[in-house]
Amino acid sequence: MRAAVELAARPGFAAYAVSCEDDHRGWSAPEQRSGHGLVLVRRGRFRRRLAGRVADVDPTVGYVSLPGDEEYFAHPAGGDVCTSITVSPDLWHTMTGASEHGDVYVDARLDLAHRRLLAAVRGQDVDYAVVEALLHLLGVALRRATVGVHDSDSALVARARAAIADGHPGLLPLAERLEVSPYRLSRAFSRELGVSLTHYRNRVRVGKALDRLEAGESDLAALAVDLGFADQAHLTRTVRAHSGETPAVLRRLLSPSPA
Repeated sequence: MRAAVELAARPGFAAYAVSCEDDHRGWSAPEQRSGHGLVLVRRGRFRRRLAGRVADVDPTVGYVSLPGDEEYFAHPAGGDVCTSITVSPDLWHTMTGASEHGDVYVDARLDLAHRRLLAAVRGQDVDYAVVEALLHLLGVALRRATVGVHDSDSALVARARAAIADGHPGLLPLAERLEVSPYRLSRAFSRELGVSLTHYRNRVRVGKALDRLEAGESDLAALAVDLGFADQAHLTRTVRAHSGETPAVLRRLLSPSPA
């Protein structure tokens, strides 16, 4: 079952929180996209098929869609929650001249822009704070290169991403679990996502740190231990390298009314 709740809307855009409780491996009936859009996942993961290509969508990979796209969806991992943004053609083309759709790697800066939009929505200032956050989010997302299309790597990388999200430790044990060489696994990540496996694993940990900071976490030493960092300083360095901000600043930025 899928439910959509309007977060904010104006003549040039609409943003929805979409939750799906489906748990099925089969594909849905085709859904035709009616406008320009961006979809980013908050929790969970699902599969999307477009023009014969299957992509696993989760908090680290979102997608851009265009009018007329015929999409199919499957939910083999259970439910998910995502933010779906539809943008008018005029606003879309002022943001980008791009006419390509595709999957987008969601690094920590794009993740932060997404979270700041949701924080602005909670602050209820749609005409200024929400619009400004939305424009920033679109600017960051549409500058991102789409994820590479390498069919031989896609399934392998999808399985590895799921294992990393579940906290699977170490490149060597992960390669053994996936029954591939460590070299092939490492190379597949760079080809498919444009980042190293190490960078991706840290990106996932930073996402979990953002979840905790957004919820008001103040004990950074405990947070570092929980997420497998050597110490608080290691956590701070990694979070800052990925997001551009320290954990303390991020906690403030993710409040409903950031200064």
